[in-house]
Amino acid sequence: MRLYPPANRLDRESALRLWTEANTWFSNEAGKKGRIAVGQLADLAVLSGDYFSVPEDEIPHLSSVLTLLGGRIVHGEGGFSGLAPALPPPMPDWAPVRTFGGYQGRRAPGSFMTSACACANACQVHGHDHAAGASAPSADPRGFWGALGCGCWAV
Repeated sequence: MRLYPPANRLDRESALRLWTEANTWFSNEAGKKGRIAVGQLADLAVLSGDYFSVPEDEIPHLSSVLTLLGGRIVHGEGGFSGLAPALPPPMPDWAPVRTFGGYQGRRAPGSFMTSACACANACQVHGHDHAAGASAPSADPRGFWGALGCGCWAV
């Protein structure tokens, strides 16, 4: 289910510019980062697929396989994993991501939590099981996730 009709959505290039160059004013870094240009910070992400050619519903599943920050490699995956330094443990020590892992784990549609969830979409990012068994209302997947759904439903 799409939230907006195609006529009301941005084209891919405009969306990319908003995520990179246009948002630098938030951090008072306009003209310093957001573009690949001489004199700008060398922050760069190499994606797992071609943002401009993958089907639209595949865009949320693109990930960085190589990330440079300040001209230095800070993340590498797959063939680039040997180039990146080891990641420090998540902070703070009590962070759920330290115990349960990150949100990067893709879950197959039809896994327990996505099938129990009323939205049951193919989000594959959140997998819904990060809240399973919690003492919060999220312990009831039908009552909690079914009422609120995954934040990705509006893609």
